Amino acid sequence: MLTSLQTAYSDTRAADLAWTLGREPLPALAVLDLQLGGAKVQMRLLGASHQVLLEEERRTCSETVACLPGSSAPLPLGVAERMGDWEYEFAARVETLSEGSFAGRAQELLALVADHPHGLAGTFPGSPYAFTAMLAQRTRGQVHWRTWHAYPQEGQLVVTRTRVGARTGAPVS
Repeated sequence: MLTSLQTAYSDTRAADLAWTLGREPLPALAVLDLQLGGAKVQMRLLGASHQVLLEEERRTCSETVACLPGSSAPLPLGVAERMGDWEYEFAARVETLSEGSFAGRAQELLALVADHPHGLAGTFPGSPYAFTAMLAQRTRGQVHWRTWHAYPQEGQLVVTRTRVGARTGAPVS
């Protein structure tokens, strides 16, 4: 699903993004609710980037990657956490592209996510390539999602990937 977000672009630099786990739901500009096997996934586009809420068998996970007031910690390259009998893994990278390469990559990603049944993308006013996009899937009892945060004024694309699922040795649902 592709939507035009009616708000000011509030996280205008890749370096302003921060990551948090366990945050309460924030006000969303667009939401996509998914049922992936036994997991309920809610992908949320924020004015300041994204939030994913996951619920499965009375377990929950909330991931937020956004420009958060009062947060000065940079976006981590990787995080691995145990959450009860779940494992949570997060990775992020920043791609810096030329203007032409950025436009091509932006068009490719928006087309991929817009046409995917588990995809949500929102474009911000001011540039057709200022967007946040998300894509979720379930594979072998684990929920995965990827996100892309585009900063055309910097030629930067922040790419994240997350995996949440049963710990090794724990029963897979």
